[in-house]
Amino acid sequence: MKKVADKREREKELVSQMIALYCRKKHGTSKRTGLCRDCHKLNDYARSRSDHCPFMETKTFCSNCKVHCYRPDMREKIREVMGYSGPRMIFHHPVTAMRHVIETKTEKKRLEV
Repeated sequence: MKKVADKREREKELVSQMIALYCRKKHGTSKRTGLCRDCHKLNDYARSRSDHCPFMETKTFCSNCKVHCYRPDMREKIREVMGYSGPRMIFHHPVTAMRHVIETKTEKKRLEV
């Protein structure tokens, strides 16, 4: 059970880092001021979706999940955030970014078998 809880926390931390990076670059916020209102709502929403995910034991990240539980408007926002932040994470959070790439590749191989 601890393994699932750790995985859930890593996923929540990753999404928060990606939203923070996006907000700083697109909305001009800083680490000191925090997230803008819209990004704060998106961050809370994404973290709550992770908290209630019934598939956490068997999936790595939401992108590998067959059930998409985000509302359409939030799904579009998180897709935009990830499209922007994903390629830039290696420069801002290199360890987290490498772990994400490795876990995603491992999961895709596991699903192909």
